[in-house]
Amino acid sequence: MRTQHAGGLNRRRFLGGLTLARTAALLGLQAREVAAEPPPETTTLRLVVSRDSICTAPLFLAEEFLPSEGFTDVHYVKKETTAEMRQALASTEGHLGTLFSAPSLILIEEGNPLVFLAGLHVGCLELFGTDRVRAVRDLKGKTVAVLDLGGSQHTFLASMLTYVGLDPRHDINWVVISRPEAVQLLAEGKIDAYLASPPQTQELRAKQIGHMVVNTMMDRPWSQYFCCIATGNREFVRDHPVATKRALRALLKALDVCAREPERAARFLVNKGHTANYDYALQAMREIPYGQWREYNPEDTVRFYALRLHEAGMLKSSPQKIIAQGTDWRFLNELRKELKG
Repeated sequence: MRTQHAGGLNRRRFLGGLTLARTAALLGLQAREVAAEPPPETTTLRLVVSRDSICTAPLFLAEEFLPSEGFTDVHYVKKETTAEMRQALASTEGHLGTLFSAPSLILIEEGNPLVFLAGLHVGCLELFGTDRVRAVRDLKGKTVAVLDLGGSQHTFLASMLTYVGLDPRHDINWVVISRPEAVQLLAEGKIDAYLASPPQTQELRAKQIGHMVVNTMMDRPWSQYFCCIATGNREFVRDHPVATKRALRALLKALDVCAREPERAARFLVNKGHTANYDYALQAMREIPYGQWREYNPEDTVRFYALRLHEAGMLKSSPQKIIAQGTDWRFLNELRKELKG
């Protein structure tokens, strides 16, 4: 299989790949051909991933399962911001990816060709604040850093703010800066809060920069809904249903590897060059609830965030309209029966 990030094969990468393959076999997850299922309509697959966040680890680990699903030409399309990721999927630059659920609802309402396929995991974002911020309500009148307006951080925080009765359009001073700048300014007390994702959350904790205000992996109601959802380009899904199911199968198997063997998943990420710090990666793999994709209903997530964004004045459509327009759970429903835990 050819991948965009493929480089020279060295002993470390070779052993990393063998380790993950053994893990999959031991867990009964070894990818296999399904006798009654035809081959994919295309052997090329372009997966959209975040350049700096490792919560999308299952997309990277899926490369171990994609060859036996019939994919021989796999590319990873790496993007800096969630807005760039959504644009890549909407423009067919990418076929499948993982997107944060809330901001994608806005693009679906606008008619962008995105379709939700399966919930992946709940929780990955953590809100860090200075001593001036002890709770979400304390953000009123404060300065909050985000990577982009309309992105996952901004939209998720808007949901949080409306949930506690604040108006994200008027009560917050939003500043758009890069990840390194946000960490620096938070350490200096020049911004009041920042919503981080792995491995940056682990870095902030290790360096004792700010303090955790909200942990979406543990704090309700955020811990009850998927933050990241497998999303496809509608045209690709429509024209390549077999390829879509096969790719999603590989992704769900990779989710199980992350949930059951976090040490080996973290080592894979480092060996493949997706992140540098093994300790941070391991902590993230252990903390993120990757094993709940069978239990939670992704449609509940769409309803929840659609209502929050409607309250924030960022979405006009009803949850029912968004569900009808931008979801397709048929592959997930089939794979839940097939991949019983």
